[in-house]
Amino acid sequence: MASNVTSYDLPPLPEYTLKPLTPLVSWASDAAVQTALPIVAYWAVSLIFHAIDVYELFAQYRLHTPAEVLKRNHVTRWEVFRDVVLQQVIQSIALMGLSYYDEALTTGTAEYDVAWYAQKLRLVQRTVPLILSTVGLNPTGLATKLSAAQPTLAAVVAGGRYPGLPAFASWELGTASFLYWYVVPAVQFMAAIVIIDAWEYMLHRAMHMNKWLYVTFHSRHHRLYVPYAYGALYNHPLEGFALDTLGGGLGYLLTGMTMRQSMWFFTGSTIKTVLDHSGYEFPYDPLHYIFPNNAAYHDIHHQSWGIKTNFSQPFFVYLDRIGGTMYKGDTASKYERSRRTAQQKFDQEKENELNAVLADVASDGNLRAQGASTPRISRKKALSISSSAGGFKDLTNKVNQNLHGRGAGVLRAESSR
Repeated sequence: MASNVTSYDLPPLPEYTLKPLTPLVSWASDAAVQTALPIVAYWAVSLIFHAIDVYELFAQYRLHTPAEVLKRNHVTRWEVFRDVVLQQVIQSIALMGLSYYDEALTTGTAEYDVAWYAQKLRLVQRTVPLILSTVGLNPTGLATKLSAAQPTLAAVVAGGRYPGLPAFASWELGTASFLYWYVVPAVQFMAAIVIIDAWEYMLHRAMHMNKWLYVTFHSRHHRLYVPYAYGALYNHPLEGFALDTLGGGLGYLLTGMTMRQSMWFFTGSTIKTVLDHSGYEFPYDPLHYIFPNNAAYHDIHHQSWGIKTNFSQPFFVYLDRIGGTMYKGDTASKYERSRRTAQQKFDQEKENELNAVLADVASDGNLRAQGASTPRISRKKALSISSSAGGFKDLTNKVNQNLHGRGAGVLRAESSR
């Protein structure tokens, strides 16, 4: 139990008793939920975008063609999946360790805290007479004139003097409640966003400007020239810990968030990172109007011609503008060149496959003509092979096979290119 003594003729703060905070869910601690929510959100959003890829639901909004997905990335989807899971294991250990040193979660101070803010509002009112006197007004006379029609305003003008009212005025408690429940958390969230943006910009830029840091750590992430959603956290484990885990942890600790606030901050930051690597630019995206750092902006950074620019992530871009690292050139022609090159590589590969099949068929025919004993290839099978290779099947089917695997799981280990 605790209380506060009245000072400077201020209404006293109420007594309070701390009680253990009931967990959000009965079967898990809040620390476990804090750890699990970002991971669940990561894979839920990633699988949505994976389904969009596979079934081509919004092909018109893709930043890259299917041929680019096949030909430009230098890492298999299995390797990406494996490294993302490793980073999430490290992240989970760090969060659970952080929660271990947190104080036990309690409740019971809300009324006290609201009254504390109301007390500060009362102190602010003490400055009103001084301000009015400074601009040449008589606060006492003004308060007297207002007392009949506007008693509350008259009390404010008089410096927060409420005759016959030993407690806080209703407007003070209402305003204090709004500050406590809405304004302060919003300020904490914005401050945390500023912190994580600054932290990631600083480290991200350093990893590109320092050759050793880039080669040793950050180059792994740039094997994805065509980013996709669940590749968002594909990093070297040490880089992932320094960039994402520590950045989020600093935002949480320095702003004094509660554990429940941090759940939504960590989860929101995770979802934003996934969206930035999704490879889609949707029209009328509300997040784009709030946070200008989006998939189209970050995708430039993943291209060879934009790799030294657009370091900001995951929310705002003002640090790129201040630091002179925002890409300002033409992107349309460069994207078109990349698409054309990838398509040419794909077409050449299919032509080579077709030539190889035709050569094998011709060789088998020569051997049979010479009377050699060779396995028969039926006309139907030969036509099937030729037709399949000659028509290249369909590029979409090829991509889907790459994503799904023939009779395998979604994350099969296809060969790197």
